Amino acid sequence: MAVEAKILAVGGCGRRIVPPENFSFRRSLSPVQSYVCFKKDNREHTLRQFTAFAVVKRSPKRIKYSVPRFTKKDGLMYINVEPSGSDSWKLDPVVELLKEGAVGVIPTDTVYAMVCDLKSHSAIERLRRIKNIQDAKPLSIICRSFRDIDTYTTGFPRGNNQGNTDIFRAVKHCLPGPYTFILTASKELPRQCTRYGTTSAKYVTRKNIGVRMPDDPVCQALLEKLDAPLIATSVKSLREDEWILDPVLIADAYGPEGLDFVVDAGVRVAEPSTVVDMTGSSLRILRQGKGPKQPWMESDEEESAGNKD
Repeated sequence: MAVEAKILAVGGCGRRIVPPENFSFRRSLSPVQSYVCFKKDNREHTLRQFTAFAVVKRSPKRIKYSVPRFTKKDGLMYINVEPSGSDSWKLDPVVELLKEGAVGVIPTDTVYAMVCDLKSHSAIERLRRIKNIQDAKPLSIICRSFRDIDTYTTGFPRGNNQGNTDIFRAVKHCLPGPYTFILTASKELPRQCTRYGTTSAKYVTRKNIGVRMPDDPVCQALLEKLDAPLIATSVKSLREDEWILDPVLIADAYGPEGLDFVVDAGVRVAEPSTVVDMTGSSLRILRQGKGPKQPWMESDEEESAGNKD
């Protein structure tokens, strides 16, 4: 016979439940936290025929990372922040870690990004190792402002061959926003950001770099505190070519690989940035993502059609 229990309060990681008189309290062995009641004088039979009266549906992994931690005693700093950035003071320890050469994960206006100090060669090498990025795969930089973009690249083209459009003015309406623009790297960009290979003798210099300026309050607050851009790459599954959108799952996947911190600002949506190559004669979309196609951008389909004509 089912029995009725009173839910006294909600707090901590679940509900506090008071069983009726002559009933004892037992926690189930289910992965989901639940509680059942049975009579004290008939334990064996009731264990097989119990009636659960309350279930607390909360992911054990989220319980694991539910409290902000500002020490790395277990190898990973996990910090919960408001998506609005209203509690950006929590990012101060992350800033210090990045300055010391840490590799971590932060939110952007698209998916989560794995980041490190732009000028730390060892941090960039660790980022590649943690994410298992091939040497030939290019990285991007996340910038605070157009000043950073002008510093580490040659800037946006002032026009194209089709109409002499002022591209810089057009881009200002897109940034901050969900775009990655491929630009020509300047001499100010550290060499390790534009080269790849396993030894210095095999390094090949790249002339281009992808730049991002995310429209995300948490990301922007971190960049302002750091007062510098970051090397970045989107976070994907270690085994499958798909983005990991839940920071809890990111911590579980990459924590054992040596990740230093995770900034949790909620689950993202599977929409990567739109990638636009601005190094050629036309401004070509390499990947259509969250950022809508602008009139001055050319897609591969349009380019193919133009070649046929």
